Amino acid sequence: MRTVAEHLAACLDIAQAAPPLDVALPDAVGCVLAQDVVASIDMPSVDCANVDGYAVRGADLEGACPDRPVILDVIDAVRAGDVRTTSLIPGSAVLIDSGAPLPIGADTVVPWQHTDRGQAKVRISEVVPVGQEVRPRGHDVKQGETVLAQGSRVGARQVALIAAVGLNRVSVHPAPRVVIVSIGDELIEPGSQREPGSVFDANGHALATAVSDAGGRAFRVAAVPDEHQALTQTLEDQLVRADVIITTGGLSVGQGDTVKDVLTPLGTVRFDSVSMWPGRQLGVGTIDEETPVFCLPGDPVAAQIAFETFVRPVLRQIAGWSDLHRPSIPASVTKGWHSPLGKREFVPVHVTGSPTKGYRAEPCSESGVTRVSALAKANAIAVVPEDVVTVVSGDRLHCLLLDA
Repeated sequence: MRTVAEHLAACLDIAQAAPPLDVALPDAVGCVLAQDVVASIDMPSVDCANVDGYAVRGADLEGACPDRPVILDVIDAVRAGDVRTTSLIPGSAVLIDSGAPLPIGADTVVPWQHTDRGQAKVRISEVVPVGQEVRPRGHDVKQGETVLAQGSRVGARQVALIAAVGLNRVSVHPAPRVVIVSIGDELIEPGSQREPGSVFDANGHALATAVSDAGGRAFRVAAVPDEHQALTQTLEDQLVRADVIITTGGLSVGQGDTVKDVLTPLGTVRFDSVSMWPGRQLGVGTIDEETPVFCLPGDPVAAQIAFETFVRPVLRQIAGWSDLHRPSIPASVTKGWHSPLGKREFVPVHVTGSPTKGYRAEPCSESGVTRVSALAKANAIAVVPEDVVTVVSGDRLHCLLLDA
């Protein structure tokens, strides 16, 4: 029997980070940068105004006050994007828009509210410190500066910065394309008419959502019956678009379970009992010598916990993330239970509290029972070590945060 750590190591070993891909900026969203983004320009590229107002020489404002305003001639107007060379002479001002280049000779911008907004002459009623409301060249970003480091995720804020320094393509680790295959004669699509013995396919939808949450691109296949030819055909058809394949169900030793028989001739897949609860039998390997496949249980709670424990870190590794695992916090459990000897137990809990007052973890169901409803109420998974058989109220357990 494999330990949880051994099975996780086996999963991570077969799926390394995807090779870098140079993509257009819209296609980089959600991906992780494969190399640093370096600015090829200063930003702003010139000294510019930070507000709408008047560009002036700070020395010309000496003594300005509401009772004795300084009066300056307005000799020009500069708008954002203006490429004309403008100059300021002593005793004058230039109307200027926010973001417009500062005229030669100007060192200060006076906001509108400190003036009478004059067009030919302007009355300035307050001294403004030299350099006020001026954004110097390179104040935001300097040429040659690394603005985003390798390993950063590209989102809206990062897109703004990349585009602002003039780039329309970046090198990223592409998000893995993940095909999810649910297996079972009893499975039907939610929304269908349910017959006696039928079960709605919860795993296909849940795992597809989990893949997207982990940063992958999910492709859910309609449930496949426990039939060799149908499953073989489905897996072979999906190889063309799959970077990773996840199967769920079909791992029992009972009659009609076909996963082991089908996968053995298609690649190298190892099936093991893993010392964990919930779940036990799991598979990991490759199909067609290069596509990783992860075989998860059919029980919905066991399938999702196995995904969180083994598959989510793999998908993040493929996508180039450095932090592969969910964040965890220690929390005191509100009640005790018996835990299976020699197995690492994963218990859905609801965690409340704060860093200053500490955290409490309330189990969402009784021990030894898997409930989809309980997992839906949980915001964390409490982890009980293999050598612990009795959990007592007040014991502190590490809890993996599901909503972080």
